[in-house]
Amino acid sequence: MSATGRIHSFESCGTVDGPGIRFIVFLQGCLMRCQYCHNRDTWDTHGGREATVDELMHEAKSYRHFMNSSGGGVTASGGEAMLQPEFVRDFFRAAQAEGIHTCLDTNGYIRKHTDVIDEVLNATDLVMLDLKQMDDSIHQNLVGVPNKRVLDFARYLHQRGQKTWIRYVVVPGYTDDERSAHLLGEFIKDMDNIEKVELLPYHQLGEHKWEAMGFDYPLKGVNPPKKETMETIKEILSSYGKKVMY
Repeated sequence: MSATGRIHSFESCGTVDGPGIRFIVFLQGCLMRCQYCHNRDTWDTHGGREATVDELMHEAKSYRHFMNSSGGGVTASGGEAMLQPEFVRDFFRAAQAEGIHTCLDTNGYIRKHTDVIDEVLNATDLVMLDLKQMDDSIHQNLVGVPNKRVLDFARYLHQRGQKTWIRYVVVPGYTDDERSAHLLGEFIKDMDNIEKVELLPYHQLGEHKWEAMGFDYPLKGVNPPKKETMETIKEILSSYGKKVMY
């Protein structure tokens, strides 16, 4: 019997959520409340629709040529994929059995470390981990939860030697200052499992979703960071010995 999970949607030929051309599954549900979230409609754990691993694999395999020729694969994103670890585990195992690369896009907010977490990671070729902010007081203001569990998960990935990319969203007034960049650099400098850091400039593309759902967009009026700001943060993080891109 094929495992069943709750998904928001999937994208057949994504190019920004991992290497190459990817089949991306956006799972439903998230415990963070990021003020800049562009997938506000994924928060509700009861939203979306049910889907099976067999259904997703049937779709994914139809794009195998494009994935394989570009060094791509499948990505589990969200929402937050690790709220449904058994489903992600079974999806990734099925993908790997077909020779398809697997990527986990996660915020790292793992409430309880159980065996299934390791089972997911054992079936994961690449983890893309969002590190929102190292300063916990700012982190809580920006995303609504403390960062301890996220940082513990990052340390665990390093302990496992798990191939990881770090994602850092540059949000004016929250994460665009030099101090925050240095704190991040200090935290990851000795983590040799981290292949690179991706800087993601804040954007306003999710504002319409908030408004369509009847909510006020928290960062209304906040503009994307300037190129000079992105370059400064890139230089700082690069000084800690990491490859940095945006």
